[in-house]
Amino acid sequence: MPFSTPIWLAPQSSKRPATPIEVNEEVDLVIVGAGFQGLSAAFHAVALGLKVRVIEAAQVGSGASGLNGGQVIPGLKYDPEWLLAHFGPERGEALARFAASTADAVFDLIDHHQLDVPRKRNGWIQAAHTQTASEMQAERHRQWVERGADVALLDARQIAEMTGTSGYVGGWLDRRAGIINPLAFVLELARLASDAGARIAENERVSGLRHETGLWVVSTQSGKAVRAKSVLVATNAYSDGLVPGLRQSLVPLHSFQIATAPLTAAQDAAILPGGHAISDSRRILVYYRKTADGRLAMGGRGRLGLPRSADDWAHIERAMRRVFPALEDTPIERRWYGRVAMTMNHLPHIHEPEPGLLMAAGCQGRGVGLMTALGPYLAHYVTTGDPAALPFPITPIRPIPFHAFRQIGVSAAIAWYRLLDSLER
Repeated sequence: MPFSTPIWLAPQSSKRPATPIEVNEEVDLVIVGAGFQGLSAAFHAVALGLKVRVIEAAQVGSGASGLNGGQVIPGLKYDPEWLLAHFGPERGEALARFAASTADAVFDLIDHHQLDVPRKRNGWIQAAHTQTASEMQAERHRQWVERGADVALLDARQIAEMTGTSGYVGGWLDRRAGIINPLAFVLELARLASDAGARIAENERVSGLRHETGLWVVSTQSGKAVRAKSVLVATNAYSDGLVPGLRQSLVPLHSFQIATAPLTAAQDAAILPGGHAISDSRRILVYYRKTADGRLAMGGRGRLGLPRSADDWAHIERAMRRVFPALEDTPIERRWYGRVAMTMNHLPHIHEPEPGLLMAAGCQGRGVGLMTALGPYLAHYVTTGDPAALPFPITPIRPIPFHAFRQIGVSAAIAWYRLLDSLER
């Protein structure tokens, strides 16, 4: 059985970017990282008339953008009234509108440009495993209904019918959401940006940034360099020491996923009959969906270190069989993982430690919509320099205290939360 092999297939139309860095290359904008954020920003920056170079350390799709669960979920961890209270009426309102738009950014881009991306937009369900979680969903529902969102509360009977399991007391359906093939989407974004004029180089790791005679010099480990007026570091959970303090300001977590063998006709009819995306309300949640070829794919948090064997996915397999006992004997045919970035306040962070050096990080598990939607805002900011053009305020980079010990602390927290979750069953 393949080890750490994702289920997602590349579209037939995809082509690898083939624009190596040139000698004495000079552009308006260098983007470090070719994930959803970097490629969305690149496409929109070219549309604004900028000359753009994207530099990817590995291959497009090899990071979190091509390895995630493909759930396109609008919103943030916080609901509109919290955003208004925390950021004030003007910024809070802008954030609430942005949060509502993130799924639209993905599906509108796919539809408008006819991207070859398998997709289904019929909603995401947040499944409540306790009455307390259900009451919190009722409050979230009230706030979004007041803003005209296409959402609904589900009772125990409705969610059992829509999921195919009886383990939930209720749920919340957000019909603005949906599912995609994430690998196809990031590869099609690369094709779209490349066709528009962005130059994308793969297998070039950026090793240095320095400001020299009014321009940024972006150097790579292979000895190449590009000069640019501005730089966007779009590395997110894969951030290293390129920007001082950035890596230490984030908590990188691994998201482990599995996919079953193709479901039988009876299983397919009973499990997620409407094809919705699901995540539950547990502290250490699981999320799941069906794939285009009729498998069940499920994911959740895994070990912080790199996986060593198939046993590192055992907790996801147990969760799958807890939720769907009928899959007890269904083989697991794929196991894979990717890295996601969390912030301490559970909000994306935008930084500009020096003029012309920009970065946005912190997906909080909603990176498909969030990072795609940020792209045009970041491109617009590069062209205007107006902070009001950004949905989130620009803040200083604040390294997490004792960041070197985060693995011990996060592992302990995950173990504790799993214990609490188990007691609430």
